Amino acid sequence: MSLPFDTKLEEERLKRARESEEEDVARILSEKYRIAYTDLSIQNVDSDALRLISEDVAKKTEAIAFSKKMKNVSLAVLNPNNPNLPELVRSLEDRGYHVSKFLVSKKSLEHALSRYSELSFATESKVGLFDVSEKELQHMTKDLGDLQSIRDFLKKSTEGSNVANVSRLLEYILASAFSVHASDIHLEPEKGRIRLRFRIDGMLTDIMFFDSKLYRLVDSRIKMLSGLKLNIHNRAQDGRFSVMLHGTEVEIRTSLIPNSYGESFVMRVLDPSATKVSFETLGIHPKLFARLEKEIKRPNGMLLTTGPTGSGKTTTLYSFLRKVQSPDIKIITIEDPVEYHLDGIVQTQIEGKDYTFASGLRSIVRQDPDIIMVGEIRDHETASIAIQAALTGHFVFSTLHTNNAAGTFPRFADLGIDPKEFASAITVSMAQRLVRKLKPDQRKQVTMNDEQKRLVEKILSTIEDKSLLPESTDKIWIPENVSDTDNGYHGRVGLYEAVFMDDELGSFLRDSPSESDIAKKALSQGYLTMAQDGILKAISGDTSLDEVLRVVDVSRV
Repeated sequence: MSLPFDTKLEEERLKRARESEEEDVARILSEKYRIAYTDLSIQNVDSDALRLISEDVAKKTEAIAFSKKMKNVSLAVLNPNNPNLPELVRSLEDRGYHVSKFLVSKKSLEHALSRYSELSFATESKVGLFDVSEKELQHMTKDLGDLQSIRDFLKKSTEGSNVANVSRLLEYILASAFSVHASDIHLEPEKGRIRLRFRIDGMLTDIMFFDSKLYRLVDSRIKMLSGLKLNIHNRAQDGRFSVMLHGTEVEIRTSLIPNSYGESFVMRVLDPSATKVSFETLGIHPKLFARLEKEIKRPNGMLLTTGPTGSGKTTTLYSFLRKVQSPDIKIITIEDPVEYHLDGIVQTQIEGKDYTFASGLRSIVRQDPDIIMVGEIRDHETASIAIQAALTGHFVFSTLHTNNAAGTFPRFADLGIDPKEFASAITVSMAQRLVRKLKPDQRKQVTMNDEQKRLVEKILSTIEDKSLLPESTDKIWIPENVSDTDNGYHGRVGLYEAVFMDDELGSFLRDSPSESDIAKKALSQGYLTMAQDGILKAISGDTSLDEVLRVVDVSRV
């Protein structure tokens, strides 16, 4: 009995025979042309090598770069007599590369050419640098103006098994985050899925969920770019990389911690444009603004700004530095890390135990600065040196973690600083929070209900300078025409309060009063508290009352 003829099996055998024959021919030709032979179907093709030659040029020259080690490039060639090949080799050599040729079969070259579709938009893929093609990034972001378009875009990009899309997933996520000015990107593994969230205007927002299998590629890529260890999965790691965006370097600070289902990443976007917020556009009340404008130009003293992480302290300090910066003033900073770079200012970064805030500050004082910015005062030694610098002809800007401006002084006492010393050195203590701004075309004015009215009247009644009260205090503004993708807010504005040192307050501090007593004493200076500033901004329509109550503790008012 004859066996049935298996057409598919025979075709597969013939295909393998032809491929084997094709490789044999390539081997024979390699000996004729005295060029080494290789098979790219079993050879790893280096993505960074692939990027050395554009896809169009590779097809035109029938050649492709498949390996790059330092300045040594391996070039796969189909036809050594291709008239365009010498020009390609010459261009690579002009760029400083040493080129080694390898002869390949047509099948082998086509296999390597297919890798172009898998390339990410990054023009380079190495630790610390993620150079995104500006043209491609603009193409991705042009239609990503709102959350719904982002969700649709990312959902489409992660559907199916398109390898090209998967390899570009990190670019897609970054482009989406840039398009809505997200400050943080959260990737959180859960059971069977990954949650992607963006922090936009201070609020975390769910973007989408995607399959855990895709996450492995993104996880490894973020680690590699950030300089993290790929083989460690059971402890926290921190790193950073940068993205070239419209000709500007945007730093991405990466934090990784292990969780029950994998590794949770937070990527903080340090956009240099954030520091371009001017002193005049911070949203500081005119009365406080006029006083601060004088205080930051003192020849010596100390200005401290306080508030939780993400409350805009660094942006405020940078705006002060830019306000006082001039060719005849030397400004030195010590930060952890240097988040934004400013021209004309010497910026240094702490480095473990070798260069701490305390040791760095001690060295900076010997550099003959006029103004010093200390990223944060955390301990007795740093506080003590900063106080001495402020008392010896320098103006010091720094930050501190307290809840309000009055809390600065008890905090310094906790750090072991004599009240007599910090009363002589500290000239201004500020506190701040950020609230979302209402969109002017998506807000409406409404009359407050009884509960809101009682709260607002209670807060406004404590304003010492009655000239700061508005004519009408019974209406506030709220967002309107909101949707799942548009909440009626865009951007943020600061709420500020400040305590200024004077002889009366200095004497008062020597008895180590409580934070609440200092806050009550400071009211007599006639400036707004954060709660009062927030209520006035809610009445004027800059923000909503709900926003103010979300970020300011009014229970102690």
